[in-house]
Amino acid sequence: MAYPLLVVTAVAAEADAVRAGADPDHVLVKPVGVGPAAAAAGTARLLATGNYRAVISAGIAGGFLGRAPVGATVLGRRSLAADLGAESPDGFLPIEELGFGASVIPADPLLLKGLTAALPGAIVGDVLTLATVTGTAATAEALATRFPRAVAEAMEGFGVAVAAAGLPFAELRAISNPIGPRDRANWRLKEAFAALSTASAALWTACG
Repeated sequence: MAYPLLVVTAVAAEADAVRAGADPDHVLVKPVGVGPAAAAAGTARLLATGNYRAVISAGIAGGFLGRAPVGATVLGRRSLAADLGAESPDGFLPIEELGFGASVIPADPLLLKGLTAALPGAIVGDVLTLATVTGTAATAEALATRFPRAVAEAMEGFGVAVAAAGLPFAELRAISNPIGPRDRANWRLKEAFAALSTASAALWTACG
């Protein structure tokens, strides 16, 4: 069976949530591992063994306070490798300033347009990819200042975007917790998984 749309998640629980809403005849959902390296390698392996029209990185994420509340659905206008660069006395230097490549990959405009139309309640903004989950108020504030258009952070989007290598790409997230100090009591995983399932029902409509 040919699956025109590939959706990759970090873990099985996210994949199950996407499958609960997605069209199984047109959407293949696979967990590929946590973090940008595992996401890139797993996505590349899947793309090498199938013929897909588009790739979506999906899952739960942390939301920036005042930009994406818990329970919200987020669409990435761009996926940013937020920690790809170097420290300096004057602050963080993105890899672009070092002359070694790019830390920003935009979503495919037509795919994003279709997803936005299919999910009119979604918040559209930049989604940060980090290898280390933010766990302090100071780091959350620093990231919010450095990336004024960022609405969420996760750990895989940029890696999936790199592996997509020219295929239409987008990032879909459901917000499970606010970015900042790790307070598991404030995490709403059940609500985030439900939001992810609801959003996934629109995937084939947006991409087909």
